[in-house]
Amino acid sequence: MTGYVSSSTMWYNLAMNILVRKLPRTTTEEELRALFTPFGTISSLNIVEDQVTKTSKGFGFVEMPNRNEGVAAIQALNGKKLGDKIIRVKGTKKRLDGE
Repeated sequence: MTGYVSSSTMWYNLAMNILVRKLPRTTTEEELRALFTPFGTISSLNIVEDQVTKTSKGFGFVEMPNRNEGVAAIQALNGKKLGDKIIRVKGTKKRLDGE
């Protein structure tokens, strides 16, 4: 069974999973890390790649263990210009079963 955390009382204890969309396709993980590091600790980060061509699909995920730091990063970075693109940054619900 697939599940999402839905209880608002539990939400504050969880890491912040962040979706970053509209990335320039040339963005590296190091560049993405540099954007988020000023806001706090990053526990994981990846840019999604096409399985065949191994090129960026233009979006990625950042996980921050401190929810307050994640919210601050989202507020500061959503709508920021990166290269020739305006990136979109928002929090996502973390799936409990890892699917």
